[in-house]
Amino acid sequence: MRLFSVGAGASAERAPESAEHPSAPIPIVGPGVGETIRVPLGETGFETFPMMLGAAEFGWNVDLETSHGILDRYTEFGGNAIHTADGFSGGRSEHIIGQWLRSRGLREKALLGVRVGAHADNPGLGSVNLVRAVEGSLTRLGVDRIDVLYLDATLDATTNLEDTLATVEWLADAGKVGAVGAYGFTPERLVEARILASAGYPRIEVIDAPYNLVRRQPFEGDLRLVAGAQNLAVTPSHALEHGFLSGRHRRKALTSHGVRGEQLRGHLNRRGIRILRALDQVATDLGVPVAAVSIAWLLAQRTVAAPIVNTFAMEHVDELMQGAGVTLTRTQIADLTRAGD
Repeated sequence: MRLFSVGAGASAERAPESAEHPSAPIPIVGPGVGETIRVPLGETGFETFPMMLGAAEFGWNVDLETSHGILDRYTEFGGNAIHTADGFSGGRSEHIIGQWLRSRGLREKALLGVRVGAHADNPGLGSVNLVRAVEGSLTRLGVDRIDVLYLDATLDATTNLEDTLATVEWLADAGKVGAVGAYGFTPERLVEARILASAGYPRIEVIDAPYNLVRRQPFEGDLRLVAGAQNLAVTPSHALEHGFLSGRHRRKALTSHGVRGEQLRGHLNRRGIRILRALDQVATDLGVPVAAVSIAWLLAQRTVAAPIVNTFAMEHVDELMQGAGVTLTRTQIADLTRAGD
């Protein structure tokens, strides 16, 4: 198995053939290879490894020791971006990351993205709850600043956006927030946010939208058009669709019980099998894991900067990191896209 052959992760679909991608191939294999691979996170001024490590499982399906091992492996290979939320495991995910940052002394090298608005204690994006949510996350993480604050609108689509952005401005002026992102925002609300930004309010510069080969909508519609028009960096969550696009789950009888097992079984239909076969073919041609191909397809999509990928085990990190080093041809991208149509 090729551990890491670093390449663009993006094809000519993302940039003219004459322009060299920031992560053009370099003949190095092994730990540390990704330390020089950084892409701009839109217009935030931050630079990220082309795959963010998601911490949704930390404190829930993954214990503290394993979580720290996953974080160690990710950074050992040169990753720098960690994504969590105040609602993940009731805040335990943030506690685990905070303990790791302190014990490893890596705060200055880490790019921290935190989604707020869905924690049971501070739901929504009203001014009071937003301040409480940010303060709570800062405390659990043990840091002074959240680099990218994702505003989660899934539980709150009615709060006056002007009030929310005014609160974010106060938090940014206090040094508690760097850039602003959005999750669960409609295209219309993103347009409203841009109008407010032209009046001096903080600008939303990053969006997190569930998106992958299986889940193409609603992102491939007005949301992508708005993201492109506003030059927003897209950090799609559910990059592997609960593990289905890793290629590990092929039979309904072997999937786990519960909500996640039901989700996996729901994809084991004609379309899902067609997608897996297309992924298998590309993975075989390139000599990389299926999961890496799934991530590479995302990175080949316009506006996508860094998919957010959750994992359960250290050994999976080696496979996932390869996704940033896989260069897909136009034909491979087309074949994969067609399989998911």
